[in-house]
Amino acid sequence: MSEINGKVIVITGASSGIGEATAKLLASQGAHVVIGARRVDRLETLASLIESEGGSVAYQQLDVTNIGQMQAIVRLAQSRFGRVDVIVNNAGVMPLSPLEALKVDEWNRMIDVNIRGVLHGIAAGLPIMKAQHSGHMINVASIGAYAVSPTAAVYCATKYAVRAITEGLRQEVGGDIRVTLVSPGVTESELAESISDNEARELMKSYRRDALPASAIARAIAYAIEQPVDVDVNELVVRPTAQLA
Repeated sequence: MSEINGKVIVITGASSGIGEATAKLLASQGAHVVIGARRVDRLETLASLIESEGGSVAYQQLDVTNIGQMQAIVRLAQSRFGRVDVIVNNAGVMPLSPLEALKVDEWNRMIDVNIRGVLHGIAAGLPIMKAQHSGHMINVASIGAYAVSPTAAVYCATKYAVRAITEGLRQEVGGDIRVTLVSPGVTESELAESISDNEARELMKSYRRDALPASAIARAIAYAIEQPVDVDVNELVVRPTAQLA
């Protein structure tokens, strides 16, 4: 029987892309998935699909920039299923643009969602995991956490931050709680749709020609979760074979 079976797993940014694919896969393997995102209609559709296939799911509207909402969805998981085994901090935005475009509102949005959102997930889940003496925090970063490219300076900065936060958390909580960083290469998602800068949008079109399906990243997340309790997969970088950088 899979190590995933029966685990209670909270997934942020679950209305599309990697979050949606991860919820489907983990539910199919017997997990109780608790899904959150801003678009409730998408969550309802996904929950109905999971339930129709015999899966266990709960959902709640979630803006990860709001610590109260993040705490609320973790409480939902705990009250509905009795514990919280895994939190997948997946929610993210990627409105790329050259720095000289001065899209300050978009910079702030990336900082709020990509960094504060992860910190809020940690803040909401860590006390429960410490009390349980078990748990697994999975933070989704990007290959942008390892190298910077034009138009992506702020985005990459947020992902470098996620990488640093994840490694710091691993060092602080080692023992009872596992910590994993998952860094996708170019992957099919709605992230590129948030790009308002024309130059960055055109660059992204060519960059995404060889994108991975979101299910590939879902399988990487499942791999980290399904390891025996004494095995901590710390870092996974998953790229398309054709992607060289």
